[in-house]
Amino acid sequence: MFEPLDVLALAAHPDDVELCAGGTMCLLAKQGYRTGVVDFTRGELGTRGTPEQRLREAEQASEIMGLVARENLGIPDGDIPNTKENQRALIQRIRWYRPNILLINSPDDRHPDHPNAARLSTESLFYSGLAMVETTDENGQPQEPWRPNHVLHYMQSIEFTPTFVVDVSEVWEQRIQALMAFKSQFHNPDYKTDEPETFISNKGFLNWVEARARVYGYRIGAEYGEPFLYKHGPIGVTDLVQMLSRERAFR
Repeated sequence: MFEPLDVLALAAHPDDVELCAGGTMCLLAKQGYRTGVVDFTRGELGTRGTPEQRLREAEQASEIMGLVARENLGIPDGDIPNTKENQRALIQRIRWYRPNILLINSPDDRHPDHPNAARLSTESLFYSGLAMVETTDENGQPQEPWRPNHVLHYMQSIEFTPTFVVDVSEVWEQRIQALMAFKSQFHNPDYKTDEPETFISNKGFLNWVEARARVYGYRIGAEYGEPFLYKHGPIGVTDLVQMLSRERAFR
């Protein structure tokens, strides 16, 4: 039986996690937690690179982030419908990894695959906790129902008011290294190609990534921060002092 993950991140495309929650995943692994990623598609509709390239890039990024597991569901890119077939495939993976915390795509974004992936994720999570929804693992053994205790959306191109901002300052360079493993997708002078420039492949986009991390980091008194939206609030607290033990750097 696979040892459960502490945190599992779901993503419409390879590189979604690295772009939006890469620092958090690096930090969690550094802190000794078991982390993993399930990508829904191979990103085959992307303007730059090939699906095979992106899978290799995802493997390299996984090593940099210290993941213990990563896989790809092979759902067609540009078409992530909330079907029973897709739900069942995702339910099997959730019940296999049994994470305590789940990170998922943003509920709203310029790319329709991202909110569609978020919708598929949240509905699959609900059904994953129902005993009457039966699935088997790769060995043909019945799986037990499972729901993560906490679900958070990571921020993509459209901002929201975050519930949490994770201080990723100490792993920022590692996080950028993981992101830049996707040489075909982001600005990289060493990547020689005749492919057209895209929304994310120009140098200005990387400047924006850093600028936003600095903005959210500043709001919590850190150099860099990654924002998240808690899916099912409010959050129960039994020790308010411990919950708020970290002092605010700026008042």
